[in-house]
Amino acid sequence: MSHHPAFTFAGLCAAGGAIGYARTRSRPSLIAGLAFGALYSLSGYLIQTNGDYGVELATVTSTLLLAAMGPRAFRTRKPVPIILATLGTLGAGYYGRKAWETYNGV
Repeated sequence: MSHHPAFTFAGLCAAGGAIGYARTRSRPSLIAGLAFGALYSLSGYLIQTNGDYGVELATVTSTLLLAAMGPRAFRTRKPVPIILATLGTLGAGYYGRKAWETYNGV
Protein backbone atom coordinates (compact mmCIF):
# COMPACT_ATOMS: atom_id res chain seq x y z
CA MET A 1 0.00 0.00 0.00
CA SER A 2 2.85 2.43 0.51
CA HIS A 3 3.40 2.68 -3.23
CA HIS A 4 0.17 4.66 -3.71
CA PRO A 5 1.49 7.91 -2.18
CA ALA A 6 4.62 7.70 -4.35
CA PHE A 7 2.56 7.43 -7.53
CA THR A 8 0.28 10.25 -6.36
CA PHE A 9 3.29 12.45 -5.57
CA ALA A 10 4.72 11.61 -9.01
CA GLY A 11 1.60 12.88 -10.72
CA LEU A 12 1.38 16.00 -8.58
CA CYS A 13 5.05 16.89 -9.15
CA ALA A 14 4.74 16.41 -12.89
CA ALA A 15 1.55 18.51 -12.88
CA GLY A 16 3.26 21.21 -10.80
CA GLY A 17 6.13 21.37 -13.27
CA ALA A 18 3.73 21.56 -16.18
CA ILE A 19 1.75 24.33 -14.49
CA GLY A 20 4.97 26.25 -13.83
CA TYR A 21 5.95 25.91 -17.46
CA ALA A 22 2.51 26.85 -18.77
CA ARG A 23 2.25 29.96 -16.62
CA THR A 24 5.77 31.35 -16.94
CA ARG A 25 7.44 29.33 -19.72
CA SER A 26 9.95 28.18 -17.12
CA ARG A 27 11.91 25.24 -18.47
CA PRO A 28 13.57 24.58 -15.08
CA SER A 29 10.11 24.12 -13.54
CA LEU A 30 9.16 21.63 -16.21
CA ILE A 31 12.44 19.72 -15.97
CA ALA A 32 12.36 19.63 -12.16
CA GLY A 33 8.71 18.56 -12.09
CA LEU A 34 9.32 15.75 -14.54
CA ALA A 35 12.52 14.68 -12.75
CA PHE A 36 10.80 14.53 -9.35
CA GLY A 37 7.86 12.76 -10.96
CA ALA A 38 10.21 10.18 -12.47
CA LEU A 39 11.99 9.62 -9.15
CA TYR A 40 8.69 9.16 -7.31
CA SER A 41 7.45 6.83 -10.06
CA LEU A 42 10.60 4.75 -9.80
CA SER A 43 10.34 4.57 -6.02
CA GLY A 44 6.66 3.60 -6.27
CA TYR A 45 7.53 0.86 -8.73
CA LEU A 46 10.32 -0.44 -6.49
CA ILE A 47 8.03 -0.43 -3.46
CA GLN A 48 5.24 -2.16 -5.39
CA THR A 49 7.53 -4.92 -6.69
CA ASN A 50 9.40 -5.29 -3.36
CA GLY A 51 12.58 -4.04 -5.00
CA ASP A 52 15.53 -2.78 -3.04
CA TYR A 53 15.73 0.85 -1.86
CA GLY A 54 12.23 1.96 -2.91
CA VAL A 55 11.34 3.48 0.45
CA GLU A 56 14.79 5.03 0.76
CA LEU A 57 14.49 6.60 -2.70
CA ALA A 58 11.07 8.02 -1.83
CA THR A 59 12.49 9.45 1.42
CA VAL A 60 15.43 11.11 -0.35
CA THR A 61 13.20 12.43 -3.14
CA SER A 62 10.79 13.92 -0.59
CA THR A 63 13.63 15.52 1.32
CA LEU A 64 15.05 17.02 -1.88
CA LEU A 65 11.62 18.32 -2.86
CA LEU A 66 11.22 19.96 0.53
CA ALA A 67 14.73 21.47 0.35
CA ALA A 68 14.08 22.84 -3.13
CA MET A 69 10.55 24.14 -2.64
CA GLY A 70 10.53 25.13 1.04
CA PRO A 71 12.54 28.36 0.67
CA ARG A 72 10.65 29.27 -2.50
CA ALA A 73 7.31 28.72 -0.73
CA PHE A 74 8.31 31.05 2.12
CA ARG A 75 9.75 33.66 -0.26
CA THR A 76 6.97 33.83 -2.87
CA ARG A 77 3.89 32.60 -0.95
CA LYS A 78 2.55 31.18 -4.23
CA PRO A 79 0.28 28.11 -4.22
CA VAL A 80 2.33 25.69 -6.34
CA PRO A 81 5.56 26.00 -4.28
CA ILE A 82 3.53 25.76 -1.07
CA ILE A 83 1.76 22.61 -2.26
CA LEU A 84 5.01 21.01 -3.42
CA ALA A 85 6.80 21.91 -0.17
CA THR A 86 3.89 20.39 1.76
CA LEU A 87 4.14 17.24 -0.35
CA GLY A 88 7.85 17.07 0.41
CA THR A 89 7.17 17.41 4.12
CA LEU A 90 4.44 14.76 4.10
CA GLY A 91 6.49 12.40 1.96
CA ALA A 92 9.63 12.78 4.05
CA GLY A 93 7.67 12.07 7.21
CA TYR A 94 5.75 9.11 5.81
CA TYR A 95 8.59 7.41 3.98
CA GLY A 96 11.10 8.30 6.69
CA ARG A 97 8.91 6.44 9.16
CA LYS A 98 8.60 3.49 6.75
CA ALA A 99 12.38 3.37 6.42
CA TRP A 100 12.73 3.56 10.21
CA GLU A 101 10.29 0.65 10.60
CA THR A 102 12.15 -1.37 7.97
CA TYR A 103 15.55 -0.96 9.59
CA ASN A 104 14.41 -1.28 13.20
CA GLY A 105 11.97 -4.14 12.75
CA VAL A 106 8.93 -2.31 14.05
